Amino acid sequence: MSELLAEAERILESARGSEEIEIYLSRGVDTEVQAYQGQIEELSTATSAGIGVRVLRDDEAGARVGTAWAGSLDPEAIDDALRDARDNARFATEDEFVAFARPDGVEPVTLELTDPSVTSTPLDEKIAMAIELERIVRDGDPRIRQVESANYSDYVAEAAIASTLGVRASYARSGAYVSVEAIASDGASDQTGWGLSAGRAPGELDVHKAALDALTRATRMLGAVKPASMKCTAVFDPRSASTLLAIIGGSLSGEAVVRGRSFFANRIGEEVASPLFTLLDDPTDPRHFSASVFDGEGLACRRNVMIERGQLKGFVYDTVSARRAGTSSTGSAVRGGIAGSPSAGCRALQLLPGEFDQAQIFSLVGNGIFVESLTGVHSGVNPVSGDFSVGITGLMIRDGQLCEPVREITVASTLQRMLLDVAYVGNDVEWLPGIAAGQSLAITGIAVSGA
Repeated sequence: MSELLAEAERILESARGSEEIEIYLSRGVDTEVQAYQGQIEELSTATSAGIGVRVLRDDEAGARVGTAWAGSLDPEAIDDALRDARDNARFATEDEFVAFARPDGVEPVTLELTDPSVTSTPLDEKIAMAIELERIVRDGDPRIRQVESANYSDYVAEAAIASTLGVRASYARSGAYVSVEAIASDGASDQTGWGLSAGRAPGELDVHKAALDALTRATRMLGAVKPASMKCTAVFDPRSASTLLAIIGGSLSGEAVVRGRSFFANRIGEEVASPLFTLLDDPTDPRHFSASVFDGEGLACRRNVMIERGQLKGFVYDTVSARRAGTSSTGSAVRGGIAGSPSAGCRALQLLPGEFDQAQIFSLVGNGIFVESLTGVHSGVNPVSGDFSVGITGLMIRDGQLCEPVREITVASTLQRMLLDVAYVGNDVEWLPGIAAGQSLAITGIAVSGA
């Protein structure tokens, strides 16, 4: 048993009478380094710890949950959080579906998601990575006018959940990243590009790969033009495809469905996507940076297939959204730290890879547009109606080759139509930080609004 879980069990001993209590404890350490002009511009190493408490009262007035949190594991802070949660439960809104998770018999998988070298690697080596990353980019091309940021970051985080209903869970995760944003200039305009390398430990990072990524993305956008309006096939690169999948994943949340905020509602069993499209949420896959043994309520994570060969199979649920829908939790509760309450959500989305790499997809598409980045996603995508209208930057595809860069354009469709119009799914999977991995994705019939 982890030290954190033992502490959570100890706190549970303060439960009174028939009240139900859930204790969520977390702690972690993270390092951030930012280099500028060969020097350290910012450096921080921080530790954090805290408690989130939920108390459920079920009496004549109905079931109500009170929550509270504290950014410390000192005994006084813990006592204050317990007291505040009990007080808040008295004034919470009654909800017949509110409940805490109960163990459901699903055995947790065994995953090793931490690497001790995150904390044992000397700080000087981490600083050197950020400085070297900036140097490579600055010297990599004479058109690079500025390096906006060159960063190294890492973390080790652990959490424990225990409840009076018998939930006992603890898990830990580590990660390390280098990222850089470069500004290229041709004298007439500036263009930016960013690069990234991620792993579970510093030794897995590739500074040269991140630098080359930023250099390529910045310099090849120089001379970008606004193309004529058209309707064509759009090939989304892995990063923009990851953003697209994350949006779709939000509409596959059982919480969104039961509240009527998803365009997938009442469509189980329907063909909602191309037969090439199989989307699953699998936190048990250790390749995913968001992999986890347990969900945000302490239930074992599991592999959930939402869309299989184009057919809608199901949604992801936490305990409360599952009760509203008359079903069971899929072990898919997520929570935003000690101050957040669990809710249903995708954690580790991935699209099953197709047959072709990116170059082969370009050749098969022939003519179209390559989408390298998306802007205005939060305002331009409606997860309820499915309307999709966002700004992009990228390059034209002509005769299967990347050609002139383009910018100041908008692509538009609906998520429903885009899913059905998936023409090719790449095999070039990139495991990215965030809730979705990505790979090249070609979608036909996209309206491009240009000159």
